[in-house]
Amino acid sequence: MNKKQWYESLFENYAQKYDNESFTQGTLGECDFIEKELNYDKSLRILDVGCGTGRHSIELSKRSYNVTGVDLSDAQIKRASEKAAALNLKIDFLKLDARDLPFNNEFDAALMLCEGGFPLMETDEMNFEILKSVTKSLKGHCKFIFTTLNGLFPLYHSVEKFYESNAEEGNSICNQNKFNLMTFRDYNITEFEDDDGNKMSLECNERYYVPCEITWLLKSLGFKKIDIFGAKLGAYSRNDKLTTEDFEMLIITEK
Repeated sequence: MNKKQWYESLFENYAQKYDNESFTQGTLGECDFIEKELNYDKSLRILDVGCGTGRHSIELSKRSYNVTGVDLSDAQIKRASEKAAALNLKIDFLKLDARDLPFNNEFDAALMLCEGGFPLMETDEMNFEILKSVTKSLKGHCKFIFTTLNGLFPLYHSVEKFYESNAEEGNSICNQNKFNLMTFRDYNITEFEDDDGNKMSLECNERYYVPCEITWLLKSLGFKKIDIFGAKLGAYSRNDKLTTEDFEMLIITEK
């Protein structure tokens, strides 16, 4: 049996606590931006990749959009389904691996926010498989909106100090960060409390990307228009030029 990867272990029993994390509090503003990007067209079918507990899917569904949410974690999908049911929303939440989605030319738009799978995979090839799989799921004319970690940030700043300055009581903590300049991966120890109150500690690593890499990857998948901005929590905007101060980048790309 294959050993579980850190992202599988992290999300085994961390759905209710996940909803309280500081980085999940920007949903309303982020959905405002998504609506504008989609020209408020409620006929579109939207795929939410790495949907977690369904916060974007649910908010968009409340606004009458047709959304399908996918995630690798049973616990996250269960929590998303429970939240949707409590609001009498009919949303397909499916447990699927983003590297191997079963869809072909089915969706008009895709979202992959708050590092929804990409760039958590253990190899660059696996991260690319996610981009390929999402692309295969989309129709010929489509829009793909996602966020990922900004590789320009660690060149000028300490990732560990960033996490320290953003730490909040009761939230997960990333420490002992080591950023590898050859691979652009940050290795850290993530400490958190699961939904049963157990203190957990995991060895994690995430891949940071620079804009030219993202552009090349998307061009190789046939995307023609690629715009990259700084990603501000709950306040995505095309006015935010990407800088070395941005921890995340926002990518909006079209076929």
